[in-house]
Amino acid sequence: MRIGLTVLPEHPRDEATRRWRAVEELGFATGWTYDHLGWRTLVDGPWYGAVPTLSSAAMVTERIEIGPFVVSPNVRSPVPFARDVITLDELSRGRFTAALGAGTPRGYDTEVLGLPRPASRLARFEEFTVLLDRLLTEERVTHHGEYYTAVEARNAPGCVQRPRVPFVLAADGPRTVDLAARLGEGWVTTGRGGDDLDAWWRGVADLVTAYDEARARAGHGSASGRRILNTDGAPVYPLSSAGLVDDVVGRAGELGFTDVAVAWPRREGVFAGDEDVLTAISPSSPPRGSSGR
Repeated sequence: MRIGLTVLPEHPRDEATRRWRAVEELGFATGWTYDHLGWRTLVDGPWYGAVPTLSSAAMVTERIEIGPFVVSPNVRSPVPFARDVITLDELSRGRFTAALGAGTPRGYDTEVLGLPRPASRLARFEEFTVLLDRLLTEERVTHHGEYYTAVEARNAPGCVQRPRVPFVLAADGPRTVDLAARLGEGWVTTGRGGDDLDAWWRGVADLVTAYDEARARAGHGSASGRRILNTDGAPVYPLSSAGLVDDVVGRAGELGFTDVAVAWPRREGVFAGDEDVLTAISPSSPPRGSSGR
């Protein structure tokens, strides 16, 4: 099981650098950040861009995988974003993963841009993903679609990772799960089930079953593919205690997840917690109950 941390893009350079370096020094496998123009209760606070944040993270780390949670057509267009992907993969020397999602129909990202709601979020997301794949793998791309246009778009020098960076697609519903199984190298979910923890776990288990079935329909092994449980959607914050993290990681492993991601603790508000828990759950620390000798 790979454990990762989500570092919100709300910190100035020195503090952000401390956190990204700590993700690596504490032995975590992955580091993520939000790709939003603003987010929920934090919309009036400091908030920085995801691509510059990940660029900085790439330059101050050497081992961890980095990526956004998640890039969506709400705020991105595949043609310019393909250049961002190529650059981030180069800066990280092949450690970048593109986590993509359909985008929520409501929220600050859509409100601040004043954009009309698309006829179909799923159709737009599928076109976005397919076109991004082409832009990262073909030398020249011309595309005239329902939502996007590209005319002789180049991709030189291409990604460090070949044929391109991996895509993990966010999916919490039956239609997006099917799309993730068909078009992604992996799947990321925040689960579903509301404010009850047991109901949330049942929702996660149902989604696992749906993803297994969708992988089989797509001609892949049902148990294959990377699976990331993003606990930001859980009704209980996992870093409330080291024991709760152990429980989350254990249950996720039993359901077949390869990765778990948890948000870095904040002093107050959403994800409020104690940074000391990070040391307690660090993969670099001696096992709990060990003397460390």
